Amino acid sequence: MTRQLTLISLCLGLFLAQTDTTAVNLALPSMARELSTQQWVMDAYHLAFAALLLTGGTLGDRFGRRRLFRIGLALFVAGSVLCALSPALVAGRAVQGAGAGLAIPQSLAIMSVVFRPGRERDRAMAAWSAVTGIALASGPLLGGLLVQKLAWQDIFWLNVPLGLAALALTFAVPESSAGTARGLDPAGQLLGIAFLATLTYTVIEGGVLPGVLAAVSGAAFVLVERREQAMLPLHMVRRGQVPVAAVVALCMTFGMYGMLLLAGIELQHGQGALRAGLELLPMPVAVVIGSPLTGRLVTRVGPRVPMTAGMALLAAGLGAFAVTGLRQPWLEIVFAVLGAGLALTAGPVVGVAVSTVPADRAGLAGGIANLARMFGAALGVAVLGAVLARAGLRPALGTGAAVELAGALVAAKGVQPRRPRNAEAVDTAGLDEPEPSNSTENATSPR
Repeated sequence: MTRQLTLISLCLGLFLAQTDTTAVNLALPSMARELSTQQWVMDAYHLAFAALLLTGGTLGDRFGRRRLFRIGLALFVAGSVLCALSPALVAGRAVQGAGAGLAIPQSLAIMSVVFRPGRERDRAMAAWSAVTGIALASGPLLGGLLVQKLAWQDIFWLNVPLGLAALALTFAVPESSAGTARGLDPAGQLLGIAFLATLTYTVIEGGVLPGVLAAVSGAAFVLVERREQAMLPLHMVRRGQVPVAAVVALCMTFGMYGMLLLAGIELQHGQGALRAGLELLPMPVAVVIGSPLTGRLVTRVGPRVPMTAGMALLAAGLGAFAVTGLRQPWLEIVFAVLGAGLALTAGPVVGVAVSTVPADRAGLAGGIANLARMFGAALGVAVLGAVLARAGLRPALGTGAAVELAGALVAAKGVQPRRPRNAEAVDTAGLDEPEPSNSTENATSPR
């Protein structure tokens, strides 16, 4: 019974983090009229999530994964309350993202300790992955229903009882930590936050000074991360499969999260939020159906073919969206194509990242790929929103399609043709969820 309650708690935390992203898209026009404010509502979450991904895993290794999971959930609930109180919306989204960045890295690490290798762990992983698809599918409908029938604030109020339930269930989660854990890197963490924030601010708001600060903080981050105990060891992103996976992951979420911002705005012109949620439904349904099929395909032919095809479908879907606009019945076909592209790409990308690194670095490699995913999401929302404001919907979608096509070329040229040796556990990883921290393999027994 303890294992079942642990899994429910972990899955509830995952459900909150995943559903909140897709549900909020349809509430953006109701939250704010200004496009830049809508962009910050999305990117405050993405930036905080990305900034704490790598450090979150290390903190869990050092101070206890259950403890960090609880802290992350508590922050997420607190952030949801701030979001529901309208004047603190953007700040609340940042707190939510910070909570997710601390909590989600612990979930897979906890599962690797609680559930025995083999069928038991496979079933837990299958349930965890299924929750990702369910959350992705239910988010647009839930957001549209709440916005149209009640108020957008209720999207965040709903998180409170669910988050508290997840917290209450953590009494069943055994505490665990790592026998050896990487050292903390406060200088790298602060410089990473500064770079991500100032770069995003420059794209959304413009200005010379933020651009200069982004360049300076980025250069300083690179210099600091040359140390042995760096948060992001630079040698891991210079060559091999890790940088390939990171680039593909960034391109994937750049176009997709940018598109979700645009679709959330455009679909509600002349129709309600609930109808807009129904229009988006073919995309998550295709993800839910396609993800397990992708796992089987990767087993047979390796990750290169499905990832290349997936990125090409994402490019084609965004390009078709730019051409057809909101016309029926093409819209449903476009979203189904985009969902198929996501299903083919999102799972294998982390497996590629860990395919050629030592076992004790696999979690770190997966974390780097997921960091790229979240940074790509933040950058896509900022860039495509800026193009929308200056040039319109079609050029914005065309920009996203071009980035997805670049990702397809990187996958075709850079991904190894055969199946990665460490990919079995991550083929069905969700869109936004990071892998366990790098020392999961050396985890102590639950205490």
